[in-house]
Amino acid sequence: MMMELKQHFQIESARFLPNLEPGHPCSHMHGHSFKIILTLKGPVDSVKGWVMDYHVITKVMEPILKKLDHRVLNEIEGLSNPTSEILAKWIYDHVIQQIPILTAVNISETPNTECIYRG
Repeated sequence: MMMELKQHFQIESARFLPNLEPGHPCSHMHGHSFKIILTLKGPVDSVKGWVMDYHVITKVMEPILKKLDHRVLNEIEGLSNPTSEILAKWIYDHVIQQIPILTAVNISETPNTECIYRG
């Protein structure tokens, strides 16, 4: 039996988008409460009854979140232009190494916006 599993995280981070035209609101330093959703897909373990332990996912995410939370994203290697799209791929690239059944990373920077990267 195959299942899709999702786990939600949140960070508070500052950023500016350096490649925008002067005067664009996002070209200036500003902050967001980024919502991050990891999606995994895999078979349900017949003994444990789950795809993967949420605790294990949290442990994988802890050092990644520590790098991002309450930081200026532009100062993190690989995030000099930290759009939601680039952030989603950056997170995917860091998580997939330890969780090969990861299928997508969703990023919401506001309640009305969402970006999805499917590796």
